[in-house]
This record gives sequence, C-alpha cells and structure tokens, in this order.
Amino acid sequence: MPARVPVTFWHWAGFICVILVLLALDLGVFHRSSRVIKPKEALLWSAAWFFLAMLFARGLSVWRGPDESLEFVTGYFVEFSLSLDNVVAIALIFTSFGVAARQQHRLLFWGILGALVLRGTMIGLGATLIQTFRWVLYLMGVFLIFTGLKWGFSKQAAVSPANNPVLRLARKIFPVSSDCDGDKFLTWMNGRRALTPLALVLLMVETTDLVFAVDSIPAIFAVTQNAFIVFTSNIFAILGLRSLYFAMTGAIQYFRFLKAGLAGVLIFVGTKMLAAPWYAVPTSLSLAVVAAIIALSMGLSILAVQREKRT
Repeated sequence: MPARVPVTFWHWAGFICVILVLLALDLGVFHRSSRVIKPKEALLWSAAWFFLAMLFARGLSVWRGPDESLEFVTGYFVEFSLSLDNVVAIALIFTSFGVAARQQHRLLFWGILGALVLRGTMIGLGATLIQTFRWVLYLMGVFLIFTGLKWGFSKQAAVSPANNPVLRLARKIFPVSSDCDGDKFLTWMNGRRALTPLALVLLMVETTDLVFAVDSIPAIFAVTQNAFIVFTSNIFAILGLRSLYFAMTGAIQYFRFLKAGLAGVLIFVGTKMLAAPWYAVPTSLSLAVVAAIIALSMGLSILAVQREKRT
C-alpha cells in the first residue's frame, strides 16, 4: 500500500478555492438572475453535489487510505442528517419574513459563504482544543447527550425575529429600511446606507446555521479528530443540503419525527465519545446506526402522514 500523502496548507487552500469556483459558477452562470428553483432542478443539483462528495471520498481512499475515506462518508452523512432540521428552521425564517421564492437561492448562496468561514473557524478551534486537552472530547460527548435529550423532548420553536439578539443589535447599529430594494442587502435611506430586510434575513440564516453547527460539528469529532476530514465532510454536506432545500420545502410535513431521530443520533455519537476509552465503535457501525435511526424516523413520519390522509 502506498504511503499516505500528508495534508498540507495547499490541500486546504486548494479545496477552498475549488468550492469557491463552483459557488461562483452556481451564482454567476447557472443562477445569474433571481428565479424560482423548481424541485427537479434542486434534485439535480443535490445529486451533482453528492457525486462530487463521493468522488472526493474516492480520492481520499487513494490518497489517504480507505479508513479516512469511510470517516469522510460517515461525517458527511452525520452532518447531512443533523442539518435536515436546519432546513426546517430556514423554511420558517423565510416564511416569517415573507421572502419571495425567487430570492431564496441568493440568500442561501451567501449563507454558504458565511458558513465556510464560521464552520472553518469552529472546526479549527475544536481540533486545537482536542489536541491540547484530550478531555474536551468527553465534554463534547456530555454536551451531545444533553442536547440530544433536549431535542427529544422539545418541539420546533417558532421563529421570532423580534427576539433574535443579533437582529436587535443590527437594528441598533445600522439603519434598516422597511422595504426591499430588489435583491440588494444595502440601500440608501435619507442619504445614509441602510440594511434591507433581506440583509436581516441573511443575518438570521447565519445565526441559525451557527447554532446548528454547535451541535453538528462536535458530532463529527466523534467520528474523527482529523480537522481536514471534519471540514470537507461538513462543507459538502451543507452544499448538498442547501440545494436539496428547494425540493424538501414542500415535504416538511414528512419530517414529523425527524427531530426525535436526530436526538437519537446525538445521543448515540455522544455515548460513542464517552465510551471511546473502553470500546472504539467501528466507523462502519457508526454509519449504519446513524442511517438506521434517520431511516426509522423518516419512515414513521411518512406512515403517520399517510394514516392521517386516510382518516
């Protein structure tokens, strides 16, 4: 077996540059003008991102070995699963603000750029803490179990822009226009630069993503402590999921038991972290357990909706 190729700064830079080029093609070529994204197109884009993710996993298998490739696929699936709830939250945000369907792709695009920076910073900080203080892993495990239990007994909270501290701070610092100015995030009001309502929506999307990242990133550290694998699996997952958003929004009623399933995933990976000193759960088993939990929660959701339609 050939020696592993060490991960260097240039691999990080190359990956980020490729993602930025793909995003530039997405917004600058394929979605240059604001329009409604049809479900069929959304599914095709999601399939394209999934294909690229699996191609990257294949490259990892050759470049770094099959173990890291499996860690990437498992991390990808864990992040994708946990971010499904984020899709529901984003849909509620867009509904709360009355965002037009044609403007939603642009908002999600800029949201992904923000996620690249925020998640990259969180992953770098998390990896540094784990390397310096090994006990941080066990702290993450306890946090994930606690969060999983909280998710299991909570309902989807209503979106309340008035109670969002980031939006309140933004309104205090910047003037905010009451009307949108096309697809712009900034406009002129009384001779001054002002935020548009779309800018507030973008801030809320970013803060919501940050909240979800606090749960999902530690979960991937339960699979691997390799920061490069954590980051790349995270980014591929949210890119595919944001594309899938436009196909999923019409089927949110089928996510009834998703939150309970995600709670089960968090409890499982948290327990895996705490049990690591005594038993190392194989990555393949972790992938199978997470897939089974999500499949069960979605299957029960579909059955519940079909039962209601028959009554």
